[in-house]
Amino acid sequence: QVRLVESGGGLVQPGGSLRLSCTTSGIDFDIYRMSWYRQVPGKQRELVASAINDIMTNYADSVKGRFALSKDNDKKMIYLQMNSLKPEDTAVYHCNAMQFGVRQNNYWGQGTQVTVSS
Repeated sequence: QVRLVESGGGLVQPGGSLRLSCTTSGIDFDIYRMSWYRQVPGKQRELVASAINDIMTNYADSVKGRFALSKDNDKKMIYLQMNSLKPEDTAVYHCNAMQFGVRQNNYWGQGTQVTVSS
């Protein structure tokens, strides 16, 4: 059974940092693309970072140079290190796993709230 559980969100001041974690079960990292998305109420879910493979990660232009996705293949966890946070980074952040070539195998976590405010 596939399960994704995010943690690590919270309230942080502008310029601060947070590290989000996604604990996974039932996911083979070799055949799933692991990503982070975020969503603000009333807006579409936005791709933040997506690990194409163990070497290459794509980032949204708005977070390049500030956010970093990493994976721990042994622990089956992914992380999103967020630095230099801005108020516009405020959103619910979701972990996503999508099997390469099998679009219907697309799984989401429940999300963790990140609020950037002074």
